[in-house]
Amino acid sequence: MRLPRLAVLAIASLVSADVNTTHESRDILPSTFKPAQHFRNVNLVRNINLEKSYARETINVVVENVDAQPQSEYFLPFEQRSLGRIGGLEVKDKKDPEKAGFLVDVVEVDPYGSTQYYKITFPSALPSKEQLTLSITYYTLSALSPLPAQIAQTDKQYVLHAFSAYAPSAYTTSKQKTKLKLPGVDVPDATTLPAELNADGKEDPQKQGTTYTYGPYNELPAGAVQDVSVRYEFTKPLLHATLLERDIEVSHWGSNIALEERHWFHNRAATLKTHFSRVTYQQSAYYNPPTPALKEMRFPLTIGSMDPYFVDEIGNVSTSRFRSNIREANLELKPRYPMFGGWNYSFKVGWNNDLKGFVRRAKGASDQYVLKVPFFEGPKQAEGVEYERVVTRVILPEGAMNIHFETTVPLVSNATGLHPTFMDTIGRTTLTLTAINMVDEFRDRDLIVTYEYPFAARFRKPLVFFAGLLAVFVVSWVVGNLDVSIGRKQKAT
Repeated sequence: MRLPRLAVLAIASLVSADVNTTHESRDILPSTFKPAQHFRNVNLVRNINLEKSYARETINVVVENVDAQPQSEYFLPFEQRSLGRIGGLEVKDKKDPEKAGFLVDVVEVDPYGSTQYYKITFPSALPSKEQLTLSITYYTLSALSPLPAQIAQTDKQYVLHAFSAYAPSAYTTSKQKTKLKLPGVDVPDATTLPAELNADGKEDPQKQGTTYTYGPYNELPAGAVQDVSVRYEFTKPLLHATLLERDIEVSHWGSNIALEERHWFHNRAATLKTHFSRVTYQQSAYYNPPTPALKEMRFPLTIGSMDPYFVDEIGNVSTSRFRSNIREANLELKPRYPMFGGWNYSFKVGWNNDLKGFVRRAKGASDQYVLKVPFFEGPKQAEGVEYERVVTRVILPEGAMNIHFETTVPLVSNATGLHPTFMDTIGRTTLTLTAINMVDEFRDRDLIVTYEYPFAARFRKPLVFFAGLLAVFVVSWVVGNLDVSIGRKQKAT
């Protein structure tokens, strides 16, 4: 299949491609573009989960085709300023969630326009007057802002989340409401709306434990916005990874798969008012209060993982603990220093696994193999981790060919190349996949790679090694038999 050229972000519910995938160009629509009013949102419920350091939004909407003709393209609008922070957008049939997700693409609108659109394509056109229930899920990175922006080392942290009480829609909505799930009950500020707006005549938001509800609201036009915000206590790190690079190196000769991840972390939490106090930090270690500083990370690895390492820019970091048994494999890490708001930390971790747990022969093909690994792993934190960019490289044995891959992770690009390593002739075949605006909830998504590894290619390296040694011996023999001595010349008689 072909992956579209994207100006900001590409999303696909299922990506399955070969290594020769190309990009197709599209015309840029004018900034005045408005989707045709073929649909009406009969009922819409929007859930915003704020229990982690990013916002996860789920929109369940009953869509009705009000046009005389069958329609298959549904548009979802976002503000230009927020589109670049939207990731992991997936759309499924609410009544049949086991089916593959719908195709989702970004409509390339004039970048000077205030609104951008995602285009959702139904598997089959929706007939006139028929209804379809959509479940739309996406994540918003950098959605929480510390307020105040500076706090003392032991203070609580409060964050602000600004949003619209009306769900984003390019169509008229007959009835809707928005629910917020907060991590606790300490909520000093929440925008209130008058009872006249509410269909039940109640003042918004309505509170029930950690759930805040705006609505229901009756008939609202396309593009309706009602700005609101909520400020709540969240004394946890706001972990933002600017880049995650992951290498998966497959070795058939060694029957080993080596995995390495390189992380560049930034804590978006409130910064310190004064200088960091080591004494205060050590005192708090005895009762372990909530803190916006990152103090430790946990990497749940595949059972059977071995030989882990933890290295940062200075060198090996000894503050790590690896526990492995027949039921689990956990790598627990402590950074070289506590990572407070505004601080950065970069490091790499790696480990090995037995190849047979990840690679198998394809049925009916002796030279074809199937590799199944997580697209990325990274730490599993209670507060969550957001990733601005994830680059995964699959380094296959030298001579591997006819590569195909499949994953449900939304990708923006894929490419192949060569990666030269020790004793290679031309280099190992490498598949590079890139995704943007990811969150740790995608860490369990699989990447499946099929490739051919001919029998003759397996002996390329030992033959090169043998030829190299033979060449060394031949050169040594030739040099050893050269007469380079300086002797006296014989006088002529």
